[in-house]
Amino acid sequence: MNKPSCCSASQDEALLDAVFASEQVSDEVIGFHCQQAAEKILKALLSDLGVRFRKTHEIGALMALLAQAGHTLPEQFENLDVLTPFGAIYRYEDYDAVVSL
Repeated sequence: MNKPSCCSASQDEALLDAVFASEQVSDEVIGFHCQQAAEKILKALLSDLGVRFRKTHEIGALMALLAQAGHTLPEQFENLDVLTPFGAIYRYEDYDAVVSL
């Protein structure tokens, strides 16, 4: 498995910057890339700390591992886990959750 990198997360962020105001891009697509950027940066942080993690798209689980390792995110990111459903909606058509940005 490739080590997660901040570069990969920054590509999602660059895409978001380019399409955020577009009416042609749905909330689900924007939410997916927000979730991806958050997931990738958390996994990169965990990898840099040497913390092992299972394959997951759950932002809250990754945040908990980071906290267990003695590192917390800044307060403005405390609700980052609200992005988790967007990782599943875009990937799995049969995922039945109602979420919005």
